[in-house]
Amino acid sequence: MEALDVFAVILGILGVIGSVIPAMPGPPLSWLGLLLLYFSGGCTSTLLFIWLGVTTLVTLFDYLFPAWIAKATGGHKEASWGALIGMIAGIFLTPIGMLAGALAGAFIGEYVFAKNDGRGSVKAALGAFLGFVLGTGAKLMASGVMLFYILRYIWMS
Repeated sequence: MEALDVFAVILGILGVIGSVIPAMPGPPLSWLGLLLLYFSGGCTSTLLFIWLGVTTLVTLFDYLFPAWIAKATGGHKEASWGALIGMIAGIFLTPIGMLAGALAGAFIGEYVFAKNDGRGSVKAALGAFLGFVLGTGAKLMASGVMLFYILRYIWMS
């Protein structure tokens, strides 16, 4: 196994981890792993460019979709910020703590800071939470598949 292959695996793993940790760019890290794999002769340029497109789309989706779905369910930017802050607070517990923190944070952000009523805050919190879960899920899937390609190449060579 070459040094580039080792770094490709490390970047692939960091990409999967970064898909659930805020402020860590999961899919771009995984794509950099594919890029290293390309330089070691492990993937084609076609595969590399396809995954560059997927990485770009998933990253944009992750930034834009949660805010859009929160707004579509009557929420404000405070719900989106609350979901992010709640998830960060819940990160120290378990994955369930992250999810519960995101939901609670979205509700608190909407209810306390956007001054929405209880029913509207619940609806907005669920929308922000759904957007967060879908964005994170898309990043996890993309990073997971890129890690699969990296590992498959190493096992096959």
